[in-house]
Amino acid sequence: MDDLLAPMHIIVLLIVALLVFGPKRLPHLGSDLAKGIKAFQQELHGSNTLSAGVPSEDSQSPNSSSNDRGS
Repeated sequence: MDDLLAPMHIIVLLIVALLVFGPKRLPHLGSDLAKGIKAFQQELHGSNTLSAGVPSEDSQSPNSSSNDRGS
């Protein structure tokens, strides 16, 4: 129990993942996982680079006044 992630354990986990998800979905799953981890780390460190171009919820779009009119 000293080595929780021994090389044999990692090989077994990779084989199980290959059997469960299949060879076509495994690369997409890995890239999606990496993107999620990267976004989580950026939010954890307070980096707002992802949301720099996204307007805040407080700002109104120019078309929002036309939707506020009654029928």
